[in-house]
Amino acid sequence: MRLTLKVFCLAFLAVALLAGSATSLAHQSTNIGKGTKRCVPEPGADCRGVVERWTVEYHGDLRKAKFTSAVLHGADFRGADLRGADFRGAKLRHADFRGANLKGARFDPVKQTGKNTKQGGAGACVNTADLSNAWLVDVNLTDVNLSCTNLTGANLFGANLTSANLNYATLTNVMLTNATLTNATLTGATGCSTVQGATLTAPPCAN
Repeated sequence: MRLTLKVFCLAFLAVALLAGSATSLAHQSTNIGKGTKRCVPEPGADCRGVVERWTVEYHGDLRKAKFTSAVLHGADFRGADLRGADFRGAKLRHADFRGANLKGARFDPVKQTGKNTKQGGAGACVNTADLSNAWLVDVNLTDVNLSCTNLTGANLFGANLTSANLNYATLTNVMLTNATLTNATLTGATGCSTVQGATLTAPPCAN
């Protein structure tokens, strides 16, 4: 009887482990997006223009994935490898990037074409990325292009912004305590009242 019970328990455990593995694999290959604009989160994925609010959760390898102009409010990318990812023009309000590696990622505006396109300065800040109220605690943002990005209310506690481009970014009510902004550029950035407490070797921005 005891042997039969032991065999049963081992069989049950094996089935549970297989089910868990299958669930994990399914999670990694889950499509995101609506209608014809869908993608599978993976390295180099083409997720441009996808719309998926509050339900995206991915913590694995998304190096060089393209999220240009995507709408991903509330996305959970905690601990994800997002090195070189393209978030130009993406809408990421309340997104959670805690502990993620965003080295070399892009959040700058989507370039416009045409005769009336303004070049340079704040006039070029159209189709910008929105990271308002996002969680970027302890995130690696080295060499990231955040020019013109809306970071209103974002939490960048302890973030590494070494050599980051924050030109014309909106930094109103941003938490930058213990953040590193060595060699970061802040030309034309606004709302930098919380720069105190950050490691800063760049000219202060306007308030």
